Amino acid sequence: MSPRRRMSEQAAEAAADQACRVLRLPTIRNQFPDLAAKAGNDQMSYLVFLAELLLAECDDRARRRSERRIKAAQFPREKSLREFDFDANPNIDSAVVGSLATCEWVKKGLPLCLIGDSGTGKSHLLIALGTEAAMAGFRVKYTLASKLANELVEAADEKILTKTIARYGRVDLLCIDELGYMQLDRRGAELLPGPHRTRGENSVAIASNDSFAGWGKTFTDPRLCAAIVDRLTFGGNVLETGTESYRLAHSRELAR
Repeated sequence: MSPRRRMSEQAAEAAADQACRVLRLPTIRNQFPDLAAKAGNDQMSYLVFLAELLLAECDDRARRRSERRIKAAQFPREKSLREFDFDANPNIDSAVVGSLATCEWVKKGLPLCLIGDSGTGKSHLLIALGTEAAMAGFRVKYTLASKLANELVEAADEKILTKTIARYGRVDLLCIDELGYMQLDRRGAELLPGPHRTRGENSVAIASNDSFAGWGKTFTDPRLCAAIVDRLTFGGNVLETGTESYRLAHSRELAR
């Protein structure tokens, strides 16, 4: 590298700012004045100072990628495992949920079923575990069962069903909420299994207020229903969140 003429501090700061713009290093551009001052105070070597700058850029890029994946998942609201009240629902084992938060099941392409009545934390856990997967680098998509069924019916009418199913097949984790919550029309119920059957090694997570025995109301073909239940339970995880709504219990407590 050819030597440069000696620059003033002001010129050096301007040159660094411009170089960061050209190289698209926004975090270094925003943080290098403070990090430079800190490096001087702490008597960092040039190598340590460079490492601090580069690590700051890497950390911020990882954060932005996580934010993009979470946004792309289209969760209806923010939910985290830290917010979940395990004391309010003793049916849910925090150790099991902690194990699921490592996302090994997503890496292995295993299914997850959350079964329980309304208000028992199914959707919270579905969104929170989906968020953990997105933060871990997996492509995630959230949808309601009724919305997915309607989308598939419209795609079939527009003769783009194969393309639509393939789009769902490209995500690493498909989160389907409120299965059994609303009665589906016959066509929607018949098409709904499409993304399940073509997902190959990818994971699917389902939250349902119906037990497996009640899924026949959604999937009217008994053999198809049995095949779906078999696929979602073989080698996967089933969390039963119970029948007592902790939201209702919390509301009653506040009303006292």
